[in-house]
Amino acid sequence: MSNRNGYGSAVTLPGDPPGGRRAALVWGVGVAVYFVAVIFRTSLGVAGLDAADRFDVNASALSTFSILQLLVYAGMQIPVGLMVDRLGTKKVLALGVVLFTLGQLGFALSPSYGTALASRALLGCGDAMTFISVLRLGSRWFPARRGPLIGQVAALFGMAGNLVSTVFIARALHGLGWTTTFVGSSLAGVVVLVLLLLFLKDHPEGHEPQPATHAGAAFVRRQIAESWREPGTRLGMWVHFTTQFPAMVFLLLWGLPYLVEAQGLSRSTAGTLLTLVVLSNMVVGLAYGQIIARHHTARAPLALGTVAATALLWATTLAYPGDHAPMWLLVTLCLVLGACGPASMIGFDFARPANPPERQGTASGIVNMGGFVASMTTLLAVGVLLDATGDNYRIAFSSVFVLEALGVVQILRLKARTHRRERDRLVASRVEAVHVPV
Repeated sequence: MSNRNGYGSAVTLPGDPPGGRRAALVWGVGVAVYFVAVIFRTSLGVAGLDAADRFDVNASALSTFSILQLLVYAGMQIPVGLMVDRLGTKKVLALGVVLFTLGQLGFALSPSYGTALASRALLGCGDAMTFISVLRLGSRWFPARRGPLIGQVAALFGMAGNLVSTVFIARALHGLGWTTTFVGSSLAGVVVLVLLLLFLKDHPEGHEPQPATHAGAAFVRRQIAESWREPGTRLGMWVHFTTQFPAMVFLLLWGLPYLVEAQGLSRSTAGTLLTLVVLSNMVVGLAYGQIIARHHTARAPLALGTVAATALLWATTLAYPGDHAPMWLLVTLCLVLGACGPASMIGFDFARPANPPERQGTASGIVNMGGFVASMTTLLAVGVLLDATGDNYRIAFSSVFVLEALGVVQILRLKARTHRRERDRLVASRVEAVHVPV
């Protein structure tokens, strides 16, 4: 018997790990790795203007930093999912820490634009190995019914890493300079690597997974094909695609330049607004997690409602008459952007019940590609449009609406099909439970 609906039953299965304090400590080490990865990933968001001056590049070249980083990240998601399914969490996380730490250190010391690009690509490769590994670690140490909560809490700690970037990295850049700030931050990677090697275990005693008996290209193709065949996996990917990227683009690169250059704010005020996005994300994440835990049918309405609110606030801000939008509107925009991250996590809540345990890593990789592909596309579009229009941010940020429209169409197309599949699985699992001998 397997709990594949993921929602309708709070029964602890015979093979479920027990959870408890030891599970929280081990999982906490994995979350610490993800926390540091997010600090490194988002550090460019507060250093965009500094990077443009340091490497003497225009908007398109500046956006290439984040585009390349996200291109590597997105391209690695399915391979990482397969690696986690086959090799386990500890090996994949350890490799990820080494890569993203070297990437951050290389970025600090890069003498040229080309070497800095290579460093961000290396960072993106290591970063790609963290979140899926943390999700898998949680599924190995906690009962299945806690899966949605584990995902939301992991994302919450990730946003705490973003908060470190917007508050401390930004201040350190102006107080200590480029090299000292980035070299110093890279030491955090060394710390979590030591913690990982000393304390992290793939699974609790007595809950060893079945050894992998399949290998080769045929197995890889089957894993990907079977995951993709599930409408819940595809719906999860499009939910992630549509909800995550507006805030990701804002925080990762273009938010600070937009607020400073287009809205005329000081760097400190702009940094405060970026911090507001992160704080809003953390609060909304807790609220969304509680709502979905109690009302699973709220998943699609929450996702679509977030998209609608984001589009409305962006349209109002960009169309506001005059040179600058009022502060109350910018604050409201940042508060709404804070809901994008929690809404993107709903994508995993569609994919999780659609796939058995042996495909969870692969399915999560497919879902996680969505938002990062959308972010990469928008980062490029904004940079190109800024150069083409003489830094007209209103035109450049209008590209957000194109991808939101595409995503909404796909969500509406797959929503009913996914609901029918989940309903059929729930009925089947209840019938199976009735016939299980006591």
